Amino acid sequence: MTEWNGKQDETGLGGQPTTGPASDGPNPAATPEAVSVEIYDQIYNLRGSDGEYIQQLAALVNAKMRAVASRGGTADSLRVAVLAALNIADELLALRTRYDSLASSVDSAGDSMRSRADTLSEMLDDLLEDRRAG
Repeated sequence: MTEWNGKQDETGLGGQPTTGPASDGPNPAATPEAVSVEIYDQIYNLRGSDGEYIQQLAALVNAKMRAVASRGGTADSLRVAVLAALNIADELLALRTRYDSLASSVDSAGDSMRSRADTLSEMLDDLLEDRRAG
């Protein structure tokens, strides 16, 4: 995702493009489009291949920041952003752990089914061999 922020911000880049390792969403090969989003009462002009996806990301970040601010009572937007980022990172790691566990279960189930299929195939081969011989 490329960000074009028309205002001077904490990074001092005001109006200059910044790029990062963030994904451009589900279809990074599409032509980038400009999207304006509001996060925690700040407008950000972003570019990405999927405007709807960028809107969803912005809505998630905005909701997290507002939830953190309502619980903590802090007005410092940088602190709110860091705490929101930690909450999002916590959710990400929990989901990765769950995904890894499920993927391991699927692998085990696949191995078990392959083993059963091999056993059944051998049994069928033996049965057919006995019929031919008999």
